[in-house]
Amino acid sequence: MVFLTRLIVLLAATGLLNGCERQDAPPLDQQLYVWQRQWTPAHEAALQDSRADFSTLRVLALQAFPQAGWSRARIDPALLKGDGRPVIAVVRLDGQLKSLDQHEVTAQIQRVLDDWQGKGLNLSGVEIDHDAGNARLPAYRAFLVHLRSVLPASLPLSITALPSWLDSPELPALLSTVDSSVLQVHAVSDPRSGLFDPSQARKWVKAWSRITSKPFYLALPAYGVALLPGDNGAPLVESEVSLERGGTRRELLADPRQLSQLGRQLRQDPPAHLAGLIWFRLPLANDRRAWSLTTLRAVARGDALDSRLTLELSAKEGLYDISLGNQGNLDTAWPERVTLAVQGCEGADALAGYALQQNPDLLTFTRLRDGRIAAGGQRAIGWARCANIDQGASNVHP
Repeated sequence: MVFLTRLIVLLAATGLLNGCERQDAPPLDQQLYVWQRQWTPAHEAALQDSRADFSTLRVLALQAFPQAGWSRARIDPALLKGDGRPVIAVVRLDGQLKSLDQHEVTAQIQRVLDDWQGKGLNLSGVEIDHDAGNARLPAYRAFLVHLRSVLPASLPLSITALPSWLDSPELPALLSTVDSSVLQVHAVSDPRSGLFDPSQARKWVKAWSRITSKPFYLALPAYGVALLPGDNGAPLVESEVSLERGGTRRELLADPRQLSQLGRQLRQDPPAHLAGLIWFRLPLANDRRAWSLTTLRAVARGDALDSRLTLELSAKEGLYDISLGNQGNLDTAWPERVTLAVQGCEGADALAGYALQQNPDLLTFTRLRDGRIAAGGQRAIGWARCANIDQGASNVHP
């Protein structure tokens, strides 16, 4: 009996120890890039709806490009102040700049910071986004040392970093000059190969965690682009701003399911020093090449993803408006075909993006081009004036 009691105590103690060892890792911090060059009224709802899930806003503040020079993003300071979340000012220095004039760049940054702080923004850091080639990393490090010496010691300095820097012996010294880094694992190679490779991203993250001794974040895509034919064979990339150019557009979109799986893997087995995830970019209601905020929130939370397309009919005096609704949390492609069982139709037509084939007892809407229905959203595809449409006998074909 004594032996049995001791065995029970031992098993209970072992279970407690194992339970402690199996505790879930704390959730990764989730942040957002706000990358619009000019803010619009749509920012208000996007900020409001993102507040519960994303702790910090990394806001495009200033850009420098060859020939074009300097330009400041036209933010809404009152809206950003009212949001209240910590703000990190992001300064984009194009990788094609021949050199970085330390004093000129620093002066430009200081003017923006003084302006933002004067407007009462909750400024909590500066991020430099400079895609320097490996050969230029020593010069980039010298610039960062200078900038760090000028910025207030209380204001953290971070940099956006490229996976290609892993091949440089200069990387440890470069990382030693800043408080944290943001490893960008999307759109870092030939865009024709896609925006994102999850297996390659995991390799880069593990390699980065072995090199840095400071916190780092992972910049992840929640957007798409279009590739257009260029003059020299290399594709032109169309993102937020439409390009006035002919030719076939090839659409590329980061897959929410892939990103959700990566987030789950990182939460279950977080690499050393990984502090969180930063999503590019805050989606606005009219942003046709970004995930919906509903999908982005679901991926960030680690929710199960599902799109549920439904056929929706709105009838008035025999005139039916025909639309598709997405009741899930995952944006989905327009279906290839929609068939409606009908009776006594006097007329019908498809709306842009679909073509209509009409038979006495069947209307068939066929997709002409690609498009997406946002999670929680709706898309009209046509109309019909009929005596009856049997919704139960109608079908949506993926």
